[in-house]
Amino acid sequence: MDCARSRGWTFGVVVVASIEPYETTTGRRYRVRYRKPDHSQGAKRGFKRKTDAEKFLHSVEHSKSQGAFIDPADARSTVSTLGGIWLRSQTHLKPSSFRPVEIAWRLHVAPKWGPLAVGDVRHSEVQTWVSTLSGDKGATTVLRAYGVLAAILDVAVKDRRVPVNAARGVDLPRKSGKARVYLSHNQAQLLADNSGKHSTLVLFLAYTGLRWGEATGLRVRSIDAQRRRVNVTENAVSVGGKIVVGTPKSHTSRSVPYPAFLSEPLAKLCEGKGRDALLFGGGLDHVRLPDSRRGWFVAAVKKSQSADKHFERVTIHDLRHTAASLAISAGANVKAVQRMLGHASAAMTLDTYADLFEDDLDAVATALDQAKTAASVSR
Repeated sequence: MDCARSRGWTFGVVVVASIEPYETTTGRRYRVRYRKPDHSQGAKRGFKRKTDAEKFLHSVEHSKSQGAFIDPADARSTVSTLGGIWLRSQTHLKPSSFRPVEIAWRLHVAPKWGPLAVGDVRHSEVQTWVSTLSGDKGATTVLRAYGVLAAILDVAVKDRRVPVNAARGVDLPRKSGKARVYLSHNQAQLLADNSGKHSTLVLFLAYTGLRWGEATGLRVRSIDAQRRRVNVTENAVSVGGKIVVGTPKSHTSRSVPYPAFLSEPLAKLCEGKGRDALLFGGGLDHVRLPDSRRGWFVAAVKKSQSADKHFERVTIHDLRHTAASLAISAGANVKAVQRMLGHASAAMTLDTYADLFEDDLDAVATALDQAKTAASVSR
């Protein structure tokens, strides 16, 4: 044989492991042949030094003995290939949640990482990409794009295509929390008065805390006038300009109370409609979220600001925050507020609206002082 094996073990004609030299135009190189755990033959060539080939072969044998062998051929699968598989597996996401993920993949992840093999993704390159993207995009966009890449590489790790996720552990931008705006009772009424035909909808949002899609998805049959409750079972969300109706965000229905002063306005909305008709609007089509720059809600806010110098700029979602604020100031406990807002847990409500419970800390100190005084007097 011209090509002598410098090291190897054979059984019959199947080479278990060997290191073979071969000549190229740039000099001698070494090829490593080895047997994979599935008994198929594997090979890697191009080693300039025999010692490097031996180190690689040793690492292969060690990984096989530890049950951690990764086939280099599998690591050549591209991020684009696995990305497509990962996207198709996100069936648990609602359309409104899936759309921004798909956009992040299409605009930021696929153009940069798509053609690259998962085994060639380097931690330092991911960090550079995140830092560069942070210079042009907001933290939410960056975190979503990074999350998509990291999730795809997580799949690569679970598939035993790569030993570790090169995207994990990079420095990420932090979201700067936006200050919440809470309207007072008078301000909520002022905003409703300036909202024209949408006045009842504005008051309803400010006193129930429903999300826009939950409120506009209500039907006449959702109203329990005797108990003054609405049964939230649908969520109507605009996805790519199309209204998609599904379950509420938490995937669970809930019953939400509304104050007595809303009984008459809601009753008027039900007049002349069938049980399956939509409560808000004409009854057939869902009320669309107003334009954030020129819509009726922006106009109502501007009118309210002209009438009240303390009226801050608010968004429709701030009406949900207002409902939480008004409920807490009225004495509602955190568990009731959690159920009203549809949060997954009371802890989530506390984390979200911790600033609204500041007065409770003062009340605790006052109560302790009164208890100590009472104990001292009785003694």
